[in-house]
Amino acid sequence: MEQFYDAVDLLKGMIAIPSFSRDEKAIADFLEAQWLKTGLVVKRTGNNLLLTGGIDTAKPTLLLNSHIDTVQPVSGWTHDPFVPDDSDGEHLYGLGSNDAGASLVSLYEIFTILSRREQSYNLIFLASAEEEVSGKGGVESVLPMLPEISFAVVGEPTGMRPAVAEKGLMVLDCAVRGIAGHAARDEGVNAISLAMREIDWFNSYRFPEQSELLGAVKMSVTQISAGTQHNVIPDLCTFTVDVRSNEFYTNEDLLRQIRAQVRCEVIARSTRLNSSRTDIAHPFVKRAVMLGKQPFGSPTLSDQALMPFPSVKIGPGDSARSHSADEYVLLSELRDAISEYILLLDGLEISQ
Repeated sequence: MEQFYDAVDLLKGMIAIPSFSRDEKAIADFLEAQWLKTGLVVKRTGNNLLLTGGIDTAKPTLLLNSHIDTVQPVSGWTHDPFVPDDSDGEHLYGLGSNDAGASLVSLYEIFTILSRREQSYNLIFLASAEEEVSGKGGVESVLPMLPEISFAVVGEPTGMRPAVAEKGLMVLDCAVRGIAGHAARDEGVNAISLAMREIDWFNSYRFPEQSELLGAVKMSVTQISAGTQHNVIPDLCTFTVDVRSNEFYTNEDLLRQIRAQVRCEVIARSTRLNSSRTDIAHPFVKRAVMLGKQPFGSPTLSDQALMPFPSVKIGPGDSARSHSADEYVLLSELRDAISEYILLLDGLEISQ
């Protein structure tokens, strides 16, 4: 398959270019140059790259999206993370190979294939930046420039299983205030002791609505800080809470309910990364099920959180390999993904 070899070559070129979040210019330059060579019209906004066919306003619009940025390499690599290695003929090692380079190059190939065939939908391909940090210079900055999107395929390593739901994320900075005093005397109000009661609430409270795909809302206290020295009763204790929402609650809903329950200051760093869910009766999901694929709910965050329209996260690779040493994608996974995307998308009927 010619598209498979093209995809492998493109992915090798991507691996060789460091592309950390908010520093994607070099890889965006590389991809733009490669795609311009093929005669495609590439629209660039920041480090985001757009490919579009003709837009017929009478048709719904389908978005293909994956990201070009990576995390920093962790310790423990035995391969050079920036030297693509497929010498064993089975694995392709390299930073970003699995998350989400394989998805990006396969969706790019799908765009070129489907754009040459008459479809009942408009097709847009977006290679976006800043996904790994949920940055505002990524997909969120591009969506207002696009026509109304009816459905999106988000390329992430899911083993080509359709993630029809995804947990949202909200990070809370909490503060409990006491009164300072000398530790040797019976004076002051210990902010740590007060904070322990609030932390216990976060650890034990359960929101009533539970999702069959995503489970319960999960709250985890992940950081705590208090005190200036051993003999001073602390008058301030701060802690951080990681909140993972299901589709029954927006982050704004959760924030209101949390503030009504606790006796401390609660500030949300952001409420924009909400949970998402697409109906299993959606034509794309029904086609995936017909192909033997089991829909599931994903605990990990992606650009789906920033898409206010139906979307499914699906792509080659395995999420467990992401952000790990010796990250890789199987060449067979990449080959199969191109074939399976075609089966899922060619001739698909979606509504506006």
